Amino acid sequence: MGNRGMEDLIPLVNKLQDAFSGIGQSCNLDLPQIAVVGGQSAGKSSVLENFVGRDFLPRGSGIVTRRPLVLQLISANAEWAEFLHCKGKKFTDFDEVRQEIEAETDRITGANKGISPVPINLRVYSPHVLNLTLIDLPGITKVPVGDQPVDIEQQIRDMIMQFICRESCLILAVTPANSDLANSDALKLAKDVDPQGQRTIGVITKLDLMDEGTDAREVLENKLLPLRRGYIGVVNRSQKDIDGKKDIKMAMAAERKFFLTHPAYRHMAEKMGTPCLQKVLNQQLTNHIRDTLPAFRSKLQTQLLSLDKEAEEYRGYRPDDPGRKTKQLLQMVQQFSVDFEKRIEGSGDQVDTVELSGGAKINRIFHERFPFELVKMECDDKEMRREISYAIKNIHGIRTGLFTPDMAFEAIVKKQIVKIKEPCIKCVDMVIQELINTVRQCTNKLDCFPRLREETERIVTSHIRDRESRAKDQVLLLIDVQLSYINTNHEDFIGFFTLRHSLIPLTTGGYLSQSASQYKWCSPSLNPCSLTSDLCPLPSLQVIRKGWLTINNISIIKGGAKEYWFVLTAESLSWFKDDEEKEKKYMLPLDNLKVRDVEKGFMSSKHAFAIFNTEQRNVYKDNRFLELACDTQDEVDSWRASLLRAGVYPERSSNDNFSMDPQLERKVETIRNLVDSYMAIVNKCIRDLMPKTIMHLMISNVKDFINAELLAQLYSAGDQGALMDESQEQVQRRDEVLRTHQSLKEALAIIGDISTTTISTPMPPPNMSYTRGQRPSPGGGRGAPPPPNRPGPLGPFNNSADSPQVPSRPNRPRAYVLLYGSVGQSMIVCTKSKGLIHTGITN
Repeated sequence: MGNRGMEDLIPLVNKLQDAFSGIGQSCNLDLPQIAVVGGQSAGKSSVLENFVGRDFLPRGSGIVTRRPLVLQLISANAEWAEFLHCKGKKFTDFDEVRQEIEAETDRITGANKGISPVPINLRVYSPHVLNLTLIDLPGITKVPVGDQPVDIEQQIRDMIMQFICRESCLILAVTPANSDLANSDALKLAKDVDPQGQRTIGVITKLDLMDEGTDAREVLENKLLPLRRGYIGVVNRSQKDIDGKKDIKMAMAAERKFFLTHPAYRHMAEKMGTPCLQKVLNQQLTNHIRDTLPAFRSKLQTQLLSLDKEAEEYRGYRPDDPGRKTKQLLQMVQQFSVDFEKRIEGSGDQVDTVELSGGAKINRIFHERFPFELVKMECDDKEMRREISYAIKNIHGIRTGLFTPDMAFEAIVKKQIVKIKEPCIKCVDMVIQELINTVRQCTNKLDCFPRLREETERIVTSHIRDRESRAKDQVLLLIDVQLSYINTNHEDFIGFFTLRHSLIPLTTGGYLSQSASQYKWCSPSLNPCSLTSDLCPLPSLQVIRKGWLTINNISIIKGGAKEYWFVLTAESLSWFKDDEEKEKKYMLPLDNLKVRDVEKGFMSSKHAFAIFNTEQRNVYKDNRFLELACDTQDEVDSWRASLLRAGVYPERSSNDNFSMDPQLERKVETIRNLVDSYMAIVNKCIRDLMPKTIMHLMISNVKDFINAELLAQLYSAGDQGALMDESQEQVQRRDEVLRTHQSLKEALAIIGDISTTTISTPMPPPNMSYTRGQRPSPGGGRGAPPPPNRPGPLGPFNNSADSPQVPSRPNRPRAYVLLYGSVGQSMIVCTKSKGLIHTGITN
């Protein structure tokens, strides 16, 4: 071999291929190999047969190689072959090898020219071969025949690409000499994946079939389409020779004679022919394996470490052991309980960074969605004033009342309290849905036991549904408690006397509310829930929310809809160019603003809402309203809830103006403010009690049920053994992990036995017709000089396959070639070393 000390590397890769053959592509490891690429009838099969010295590959017209053939040549004292799918069976008759290849091909692809990417592994032992591993790929075809699909060319191309696109794969591009090299399919594919020609070795076949007067000399001298690894020419047997059973040894002798006698090739005869090609491939593959071995070992170790923990869990696993099933059932239930509690309490080790879930989403329901739903259920101020006036008139009956009746106050308050039932029930429904979603997320870890997951979900969901009715009954009871007694002596209730002395009529139609020596404006159109904001005003500079919103109603001329970074405070809504908040685009005060719904556009994927001014003023530049859009409806609801905290309320449906006499208007205004005050107390109480009620009756109860009763319910559900039956996917996964882990350990053990501190032959520089330090052949071109920054060292270097290797000597002084030429039959060499110039003449 051309690389002594590394002769075990190619058998090493063969062992690795066997180690991974049972696990398919799950390891995703690229083993160093040589892929043989070429068009139909380019001579690929003949080249491989010449390597072996036997006829063993299928022959015929059209596409013959229809599955990749992984051919492992191993030097041995005897000669036989064996297939990986027939392990242990030795084939000494190579006609039987051909028949087995044909039968195995037909078994997968059918007998009518179909193809398949599933490889056939063939190992040939012989004293006449060098250690070598090649992959014979189907020839590139253009027109489908037989059962081949119409896209047969693309399928073959994709199959070839699966192999040659790997950096660890050398490409043996086979091209017939009697076709135009520029149109070579093999070289075209090789150039697509290896544009620098680092991994491509060119093979020119059928040199004896070229037209008289033509030759491939420039190609073989690497001048026409240069490759880093160059070209090697071979002469295969003709179809007549094959039909006449011409012996391969005789064919190789004829090939040798052809190169020695042909005037265009005799100067390079030592570099041509099948023996030379075999040696070069052996040498190049060995060097390639050595170069890729460290990275390959690192990749093996990484994959082994990633599987260690899982393989340790599966090792010694006995699926039918009753004790194992009982123990695993306990572990699974405990893990489910822990996961559920972590998702609710927010202490999970796997934090979701995409969306809110579990306890975080329930918290949002309690403190954003539920208050927003409460406000949505409140009636319009004009409608309330109308109802109050009718209540006052109906209470007085036929008489004209002199005083404001408290019965009207109670009637309106009770009607408002009843409206709270709907948002309270909706809040319970939203929490239940989130609990069920949390249960499903926690049971994902039970996928390997389908029956256990199904039963766990059924039992816990049934319990949640049972608690749902109790929670709703309790919530309705809270509303009924509020209806049962109107406590007008509550410390936060303003009362009649306080109200009369705290409201100062203003000419603008409003009132000035005096509280704690501070005056606040109270509009006649005050929303029922707005008093909550007055009682607990937000600091003006407090940031309520930040986030991205899209402004839809920007004209196309000005750029159309744009996304900005919005910042909402207690007094303004500002937007910036980006989230760095350096370039402010606009600041919109929140005075007299309200929110209304916007229907989703037919072509729009976003959900929108609009902000407008109640006094019909422009909100932003020439726009009467500002249409803002989010990706989801949840984001819209969240922004509306945040605006509600800032005092921007939803729009109410407008009614016709309702006029009344001044005396009645004072009574209506009095009762309306009393209702506002009392409803603020009720809303505050409900907003406080609802989370507590739901937490106690549902969330905490479900956690206790899972901890204390779930296991007993599972035992009473039926056969515990059936619950712990594994899914087929889990069985396959366990077997695959164990086989992969074992294969990785074997591969690392195999690699560990190889020492890579040996000599290698460097890759030749690009586009050189002959190497430095070697006498040019009589008919050869002179070739390009060495690159200026890489002067060639002295010594008998020869890049031919059978050249001896020279160990590197780091302590030896570097010598540079200054002049290299010939005079007659003598060679003159001038070199420079340690500042001295040396001249030598050789014959």
